[in-house]
Amino acid sequence: MNQNIPLSVPNLKGNELTYVSNAVQTEWVSTGGPYVNEFEKVIAEYAHVPGAVSCQNGTSGIHTALLLAGVTAADEVLVPTLTFIAAVNPVRYIGAEPVFLDCDDTLCMDADKLKSFCTTQCSMQAGRLIDNASGRHVKALVVVHVFGNMANLEKILEIAQTFNLKVIEDATEAIGTYYLAGPYIGHHAGTLGFMGIYSFNGNKIITTGGGGMIVSSDVELLRHAKHLTTQAKSDEVNFLHDEVGFNYRMTNLQAALGLAQMEQLEAFITKKQENYQYYKECLADIPNLRFLQFRSDVRSNHWFYSIYLEDGFPVSRDQVVAEFSKHKIQTRPIWGLIHEQIPYKGFRAFQIEKAIDYQRHIVNVPCSTNLEKQDIDRVIACLKAMAG
Repeated sequence: MNQNIPLSVPNLKGNELTYVSNAVQTEWVSTGGPYVNEFEKVIAEYAHVPGAVSCQNGTSGIHTALLLAGVTAADEVLVPTLTFIAAVNPVRYIGAEPVFLDCDDTLCMDADKLKSFCTTQCSMQAGRLIDNASGRHVKALVVVHVFGNMANLEKILEIAQTFNLKVIEDATEAIGTYYLAGPYIGHHAGTLGFMGIYSFNGNKIITTGGGGMIVSSDVELLRHAKHLTTQAKSDEVNFLHDEVGFNYRMTNLQAALGLAQMEQLEAFITKKQENYQYYKECLADIPNLRFLQFRSDVRSNHWFYSIYLEDGFPVSRDQVVAEFSKHKIQTRPIWGLIHEQIPYKGFRAFQIEKAIDYQRHIVNVPCSTNLEKQDIDRVIACLKAMAG
């Protein structure tokens, strides 16, 4: 009988049990403990930044970054509509208003439409970008590196500099992704903007069960981030606090797991790349279907694999997902567009076109790092049967 093939699950075959057991045996299980500091150090060294600050998840990291960017309830933040909703919710935690932008063919924010919004819908007033329709200050943007691809930071950072915008990189899906060419060669996703955030959720390429990490090239920003995420204690002996802080720090147990995962990250990426290439070869002769590509000038971590069902494919997207499920293969459509969802109806959306098309046609297929070729063969066989 065929076993279930999950979409994306952890691979815990390294030193995870050893390190976590040590944390338990030494009774350092909460936010104190040596593994947290060590994990932060390892991430910083890997991403070539001066430091990193752990947090409970990517969402808390984005929330912290927005606060440090000075975003208030009076401001607007530019966000993608094609992403997981956790990239946008922190904007509303603060009370600011999102403005939704379209994607390009990488599924990441469309830099040309970003520039168009800033030039045609806004005006610069005393060094601030003002939305002409609302009168609000457009203070920041959240750019998401979708599925381990890299957004067009070359253009986005130039636009942000022109219009005085703080760029927060949601690199929650893109640890290990970096430039192979161009002006930012060698720079990792998450390290080029104001602040960047990684996630270690259970479905990511490496996991701590939950957990996230904030990175920046600015040491003072990192110091402030750690202060905010540890309840903003100004006097730890007398429990005095100088800001409204948050209980966002990662636990020692999570960090122990993360250290073991980091030891395997490059091997995981290699496996992802190999499986991606095998999928690509096997899918080449299926009509009315294409396998979405990653940027050629970027070393992507290849976190998620996406197939695009052309209009001529004989089975609808939802029918494809249902048919896979019958064969014990977990797939999923891409996220529902955020600007169409109940909490965000009524907020501004600017020229959303490609995101609508991709949302209607994409199916994500199994991509775990423990996926074997015989598993991919089952996925391909199922697709070929549907294609007729």
